[in-house]
Amino acid sequence: MTAIRYPVAQNAEAAFSAPMARAARASEAEALAGAAVEFVSEAAGPAFESREAALSAYAGRLDDERLGRRVSIEPEDRYCALIEMAASPVAPRAAMKPVYEDGRRWPKPSGAATPTVWRLSIRYWRVSVAQPVLEAEPPASPRAERKTATVDAKALRERLGEPLRPLKPQQPLDIGLFEVRPPEAPHILMPDE
Repeated sequence: MTAIRYPVAQNAEAAFSAPMARAARASEAEALAGAAVEFVSEAAGPAFESREAALSAYAGRLDDERLGRRVSIEPEDRYCALIEMAASPVAPRAAMKPVYEDGRRWPKPSGAATPTVWRLSIRYWRVSVAQPVLEAEPPASPRAERKTATVDAKALRERLGEPLRPLKPQQPLDIGLFEVRPPEAPHILMPDE
């Protein structure tokens, strides 16, 4: 099977029209771009009212199974797809309760269906812009902070929102998960079920 060769570009429009290069793997894309890359999928181009209009606009870029216009693109060029999406942002609906009436579990939907449009979705390697890494001093241990400062409610909430960090690195395990040392012979490892 041939691998898909995804475009390497700064954004979706550049990936569609003029990519820097094409690569199947992240390591290959990073070597071609000379920077770090990330794999993304984004919508590009205008929105179309129907799938047929979008297929006609992107002829030669997508598989087309319509009668008289059959096109099958090469496996390595399959980085584009058509997606159907809501035409405008949709407000979340209130939760529905089951009705269990007349053999139906859920009530009939109320209101009209949300209007949709068709857009081109392109998957590509986006070149990451390098952010300078600032050297920060390591945080003080929680035990040292406890001795020196009183903690108010706001500071406590902030501390609870931070990820937990160990005081020292975890030591490697010297025995397996299902092994145990018997108390009478600590030099022996016994399998435990």
